[in-house]
Amino acid sequence: MGLSKRASSWSVEEVLEWVQEQHPNHMNLLHKAIIKHAVSGRALLRLKEHHLELLGVEDEEQQQEILQDLLLLRVQEEIDELSDICSECYSS
Repeated sequence: MGLSKRASSWSVEEVLEWVQEQHPNHMNLLHKAIIKHAVSGRALLRLKEHHLELLGVEDEEQQQEILQDLLLLRVQEEIDELSDICSECYSS
């Protein structure tokens, strides 16, 4: 994926790109919902199980797959933030 910026700053189009790459089997289901609800990267990182249900992902196994990938995104976001904090501390 060509997304080098943080997930929290992704546009709706970049969220669609991530879903296409990570969950191509769910793309048909999620595409319209992501556009309809303007799910940006910041919103994507906040999704919980009940949000996935509202977006049309009703199968529990599918929800868990997506939630696991979202957890990895959140962890990467935290790592990037900590890295920025550390580099700011050492650059002064």
